[in-house]
Amino acid sequence: MNYEALLFDLDGTLWDATANIQKSWNIAIQEFGELKGHTISKEALTSVMGLPMNEISAKLFPGLSPALQSEVLERCCLVENEYLTEHGGILFPMVKDTLQKLSKKHKLFIVSNGQKGYIQTFLTSHKMNPYFTDVQNWGDNPVPKGENIKLVMERNNIHNAVYIGDTVGDAKAAETAGIDFIYARYGFGQVEHYKYAIDEFQQLLEL
Repeated sequence: MNYEALLFDLDGTLWDATANIQKSWNIAIQEFGELKGHTISKEALTSVMGLPMNEISAKLFPGLSPALQSEVLERCCLVENEYLTEHGGILFPMVKDTLQKLSKKHKLFIVSNGQKGYIQTFLTSHKMNPYFTDVQNWGDNPVPKGENIKLVMERNNIHNAVYIGDTVGDAKAAETAGIDFIYARYGFGQVEHYKYAIDEFQQLLEL
């Protein structure tokens, strides 16, 4: 493996923030009369991880009008960003140490389907800013992930890169961008087609 740049998915690849996202969203939805007493289960939240935010709101709040879905989602994201910035998520084993080592030889990036500011909660709460050259949230440019991967590569003049993620959507995004895909088997999804696979994050150092 000889890539000048490594681009990462966030959820299921670098961290698992599901528990704290669930807490923050259940706080936020109580502000809406239509959802008073309603709770979002961990299973429901996990089932929509990695989807664009507009698809998440449609799946979690199917009984609401599209306009209200959008309003609820916007509030959930605001509360989530504040909560995660303070509390963070659960890093997968050896993530920080491995990123520190990888950053000495490669340019590192994050491309996520999260809302505006989502990747920044990870960078701030776990002090990861020194290791990454650039990031791209779906919320800042709501297009398919593969297009955002291409955007980051063009913006940083990257020609030889790989995307590391844990879902079929991540694999398809890498294909769209015309780059190789490394499957993080420890994450949330099941993927059949990939260039390499890792069972632990630090195996990237061996590759």
